[in-house]
Amino acid sequence: MTTDHYRIESRCPFSGSLLPSSNYKAVYADCSLAVAVAVKSVADPTREQVRVIHIPSGEIVFQTAPGLAQ
Repeated sequence: MTTDHYRIESRCPFSGSLLPSSNYKAVYADCSLAVAVAVKSVADPTREQVRVIHIPSGEIVFQTAPGLAQ
C-alpha cells in the first residue's frame, strides 16, 4: 500500500503558529490537512502565494494567489 505525501511551499514567510518559518520540509499524508495548514500559515492567502505539492508526481494540488509570487 502506497501512501501519498504532500508538501507545503511558499516564497512568503510563514506567519501562522501551525507551521513555523523554519519548518519548510513538513510532509503531510492527508491532502486536506496540508491545504488547511497551508492557508492558515500565511498572513493573507489572497495576496501571498502558498501551494501544496503532491510529492510523488510533483503536481500542484492547491495554490493561492498564483500571480503574486515574489
